[in-house]
Amino acid sequence: MSLVDTDLVEDDEEPVPVTAGLRVKVLAVAAVGPLLTGYAAVAAVLALVTATAARSSFTTGGVLASAVPGWLAAYQVPVRIEGHELGVLPLLSTVLVAVLVWRTAAGAAERLEVETPREAAQVVLSVVGAHAAVGLTLGLLCTGRVVVDPLAGLYYPALVAGLAAVVGVLPQSGVWSLVTARVDPLALRGLSAGLLAVVAMVATGAFVLTLSLVLSGGTVTRLFAAEGPGGGLGMLLLSAGYLPNAVIAAAGFAAGPGFALGPVVVSPVDFAGGAVPPLPLLGALPETAAPWWVLLFAFPGAVGTLVGWLLRECAEEPRDRLRAVAVAAVAAGMVFAVLAGCAGGALAGGPFDPLDLRAPWLSLALVAWIAAPGGVVAWLMGPRPLPEVELPEFEFDEPDELDEPDESALAEELDGADDVVDEDAGDVADSDEEPDDEGAEVESDEEPEEAGDVGEPEDEPGAEEPPGR
Repeated sequence: MSLVDTDLVEDDEEPVPVTAGLRVKVLAVAAVGPLLTGYAAVAAVLALVTATAARSSFTTGGVLASAVPGWLAAYQVPVRIEGHELGVLPLLSTVLVAVLVWRTAAGAAERLEVETPREAAQVVLSVVGAHAAVGLTLGLLCTGRVVVDPLAGLYYPALVAGLAAVVGVLPQSGVWSLVTARVDPLALRGLSAGLLAVVAMVATGAFVLTLSLVLSGGTVTRLFAAEGPGGGLGMLLLSAGYLPNAVIAAAGFAAGPGFALGPVVVSPVDFAGGAVPPLPLLGALPETAAPWWVLLFAFPGAVGTLVGWLLRECAEEPRDRLRAVAVAAVAAGMVFAVLAGCAGGALAGGPFDPLDLRAPWLSLALVAWIAAPGGVVAWLMGPRPLPEVELPEFEFDEPDELDEPDESALAEELDGADDVVDEDAGDVADSDEEPDDEGAEVESDEEPEEAGDVGEPEDEPGAEEPPGR
């Protein structure tokens, strides 16, 4: 690479300083961008459905006017059609707008180099404020056949957009590090396991729904064919919009409580059949009960076992592991209570009103399904502390005070020791002067025979011959 290219790369990598004008611009885009994109998407879908429908008149003004309550419905704002409340709204549109806000907020946080909670709060407040103002304005504009409560138009979009924006700025805000530093680590482990249990139960609901659609493929196909090409496209988009609602209902069916669509009750332990609206997605509903439905209880039981397996080593004490499992169970139950409440609601006062996903019972059932097997697995499969061995206690008498040594007693002991040493020295001297002949004899007898090979020493003059020779 040449020198010019290197300079260009270095110039491109230099960060642009965040000025006050740039901050205002980025915050404005983060606040207004999801609003315009979401409204345009809703208007495009309505225009497509109106243009392809057999018995409808397409006008630009009509589509733009219909997109106003459609945008509010995307944020789960209940609408009233000719005095009847429609609370069962498609969750797919809510998921899409939440993802849009999340991506926009994350991009704004990265562009502004957010590092503190205060800077992250600016992004979140700008998004929340814009959605609340636009929702209130559109709620006031809805008059005639479709009416929206202005207060609901204020806080529903603000709540959905605020949660999505918080998730978007959370990795860069430094809030997570503060939370992890102050919250019990076992509670965090339990919370993460509970969120994983929510994902696993959603996957369970998707599997059960797919199985039901496959088993009822003939009914679903006939419902699509009855609407024709134009109506079939509208039914397809409508079924796709309510697909997350159906997944949550299927998860509730696998957990036990099931759901009720007016007089129709679908549950493994309680079933009451009947007519349902001609929506292709509802073609998956069974006509009669089947005894093998109880086998579906293995799925939530497996989710609870998975939670216990994940938390089996989170602590050495079994009671602490049970506490983490309890946190996971409660977290999963609360999340599904909210999801079930959002997926159900009023159906405009018709014969199928309301759609009840039994959120309280579903929450309690999930707590039981996760806590029972998860607690057993975490208790039995985790480490166990070694039993404490009680050692015998020995008592030692410790003197209260150290007595000072008596100088006179020490002096007497030293004098006695000197006398003993003098006597021993005298004995040693006497033994040197008078050697024992017998002892010498023994010593001469014990000399090795090989000594003669070396050579005998010459006799010194005057030396006496040892006795016995």
